Amino acid sequence: MNAEIKQIPADYHAPADGLAPVYAQYPIEVVGADGVWLHTRDGRKVLDLYGGHAVASLGYGHKGWTKALADQAAQMNFQTNAVPMEVRARAAQRLLKFSRLPFDSVFWINSGAEANENAFKLAFKMRPGRTHVAAVEQSFHGRTAACASTTWNAPQKWFFLPRAPFDVSWIKRRDVADIANHVTENTAAVIVEPVQGVGGAFDMGQEFLAALRQRCDATGALLIFDEVQCGVGRSGQPFAANHYGVMPDMLTTAKALGNGFPVSALLLTPQVTASLKLENLGTTFGGGPMACAVAEATIDAIEKEGLLANVQRVSAYLHKTCKVGPVTGFQGLGFLAGLKMNKPAKDIQKALLARDILAGTAGDPSILRLLPAFILKEEHIDLLRAALVDI
Repeated sequence: MNAEIKQIPADYHAPADGLAPVYAQYPIEVVGADGVWLHTRDGRKVLDLYGGHAVASLGYGHKGWTKALADQAAQMNFQTNAVPMEVRARAAQRLLKFSRLPFDSVFWINSGAEANENAFKLAFKMRPGRTHVAAVEQSFHGRTAACASTTWNAPQKWFFLPRAPFDVSWIKRRDVADIANHVTENTAAVIVEPVQGVGGAFDMGQEFLAALRQRCDATGALLIFDEVQCGVGRSGQPFAANHYGVMPDMLTTAKALGNGFPVSALLLTPQVTASLKLENLGTTFGGGPMACAVAEATIDAIEKEGLLANVQRVSAYLHKTCKVGPVTGFQGLGFLAGLKMNKPAKDIQKALLARDILAGTAGDPSILRLLPAFILKEEHIDLLRAALVDI
């Protein structure tokens, strides 16, 4: 015990708020929110173009979402997956129909990293003896062991985390010729974000994704689309897979799916579903009735309120009107938008926040990342444009 105490630095002070000191935080304290607006303790009203890091798909205070959560909490807040529940199956069927893609089953979990970890499990189950996964440069797939192993530069950032028990190699972004160098008969899976999030709202493009599909078919590798950040309407389509017309074997999604409630999903094609046996996968909290109720409510709102069309229209307006001030161009797709800057994006982010607009940055220091709620309107883009001109 004494030896452990001696390891604490002499100038150490316990966090005053009791929280582990692991997050860099913006210089605002949020005490409330409505629609696309955040309200701070000091009385400011801040336009939220960050969306809780791509999570607040319906914005704040959505009545249908709130009612669905409250009603389900009152009826039954939780039950194990060992007990059938209508809400769980109904939400799965709703998500499959919403996808407009030929998946036939859903495995519910809690986070994007969990969804990706389970996708890797199934890939190695279906391709026994293979020892390799191909990922894409600048990718981000999560902080758990297998996900960190396929996250660009994670070994340098999280040096204390051991590598997963498989080999990983990295395909250059949008480099069709490089695919064959990394996807071989020893590759169990290829994982790719159709639109990278942390990597800078970088869209992979149809040619590259189609080439990945073709190479996976040739080698027997399974193609995993990580749509944790770009999925469930953020692209202006149900999934980026719809936009690009490329079908993966598995698709993972989270963030926007719950509008703030922890829920994620792994969507499986019939070939993958057919490989499953009882207890191949499992989870305690995944598929909880409240999580399923809010996932269903989120999809319901996206469809009934025309939010896919809204994302398409308002993102086009962004491109049309906001190449001003420090903005030199755009990348990304829909409301996963990357604004290319002629100076460090962190400086632009700081200047925008001083003007009551919250935006995000990315792994690329020149990219300002926008991840707003799907209810954002042209009038809010006008506020951003005016601020960029002012900067």
